[in-house]
Amino acid sequence: MLKKISSLILSTLLLQAAVVPAFAKSDSNKEAERAEKVRTQLAKLGTGTDARVKLELRDKTKLEGFISEASAENFTVTDSAGKATTVAYPQVRKAQGNNLSTGAKIAIGAGIAAAIILIVIWHMISVNEQ
Repeated sequence: MLKKISSLILSTLLLQAAVVPAFAKSDSNKEAERAEKVRTQLAKLGTGTDARVKLELRDKTKLEGFISEASAENFTVTDSAGKATTVAYPQVRKAQGNNLSTGAKIAIGAGIAAAIILIVIWHMISVNEQ
């Protein structure tokens, strides 16, 4: 009985050891996917002074500014002092951008307008009740 259980456990472990590497991705594939993800994320922001970003690079360097130029291999971040830094997409560890789309800006404006109208109506009703 002990031999059967031991052989079953051993064969299961060997099977698992053979299957796991087949599902693992190589480091170069992970890096390429990460660089492509950063490229698409920054492409959504666009370029210009409205395309503000905060970046953390692989060497722990932090950059903050706007994307002044973007190409297929790298992009340029210009900080508030006007210093331009060219960064390759694979160098980026973390990227945060804050650029609202036109639809989001319209939705925010419509929400504010609706809130003001509701406040004015509420005020008119409360004044008329007194």
